[in-house]
Amino acid sequence: MDDTQKPGPQTPGPEVLTHWQRVAVLMVALGQDLAAELMRQFSDDEVTHITRAIADLKTVPQHLQDEVLAEFEDDLSAGRLPTFGGETFAKGLLEQALGSERAAELWGRMGRKRTSFTALEGADPRQVAPYIGREHPQTIALIMTQVSATQAAAILQHLPASLQTEVARRIATLERVSPEVLAEVEEGLAQVLEPLSGEHRPVEGARVAADILNRIGATLERNVLNQMDAADPEVAEQVRSRMFTFDDIARLSEADLRLVMQNVEVKDLLVAMKAAGKGVMDCVLKQMSERRQRQFLEDLEALPRMRLSEVEEVQMRLVQQMRQLEEQGAIRLPHGDEAEDRLV
Repeated sequence: MDDTQKPGPQTPGPEVLTHWQRVAVLMVALGQDLAAELMRQFSDDEVTHITRAIADLKTVPQHLQDEVLAEFEDDLSAGRLPTFGGETFAKGLLEQALGSERAAELWGRMGRKRTSFTALEGADPRQVAPYIGREHPQTIALIMTQVSATQAAAILQHLPASLQTEVARRIATLERVSPEVLAEVEEGLAQVLEPLSGEHRPVEGARVAADILNRIGATLERNVLNQMDAADPEVAEQVRSRMFTFDDIARLSEADLRLVMQNVEVKDLLVAMKAAGKGVMDCVLKQMSERRQRQFLEDLEALPRMRLSEVEEVQMRLVQQMRQLEEQGAIRLPHGDEAEDRLV
């Protein structure tokens, strides 16, 4: 089967996955932030293939993610990954992309068997919250400490309001937990998650691909989308329509833009505006008093010359902050070509 062939409506089993489909499932399993950091190490052509494969994903069963991760680990250990240059090169790639500390953490995670806690990390918070919510608040608190803060917050958000406060209080007062207690909690969690283990995890590949591209930097993002336009314009449009870029700030409602400006560092906003279009600049200045506008423009003029890549990195960081505000329900971001509905 050709590596660029699209998968069907359902993602096939690991034995029939193409090379790019396997990489796509691996990226989904690793998570969007980590996937984006790793994809910066690949060529534009490779990123295009991976992004197209991700965009075509429909559902990915949890067992398939586990098998692809296990296969990747086995291939690394056996030196069967000529594309990556074997285990030594792979470790070097991770260290280059993530730094030695995070690379060691990921490598260790890949070398361990999947636990209930790591299974929970990749689960849909809306699906697992009803099951976890039946546990004692102290047990829930312990579980929350074993997953990322982002996942814990998402699960907590879907618990009953009365339970949220009690769980948060117990998390705040936790001190030391014995390994024996943690092992018991993990064993119980396995039983809690068992009803969900056979379910297919919805992926919405185009959304995942857009989220990853939003994290890899504007230059690489443009190159990849241009290549996708030439190879598969329909998929490219699906991805583009789900993206939010720095220039889309001009499409925020005034109330949302004011909230954004209250939550970002002024120095970051100044740097980001060095490469901003007139529409973005006008919208940002409109939220300032005349005195503050003059000061902002003076400070902007006084900034030293910077590489475009440095400015785009700051713009990307601000986009991620805005995406976090959207996840918290504080603002609404326009995406792609959807009609503008700014409040005036």
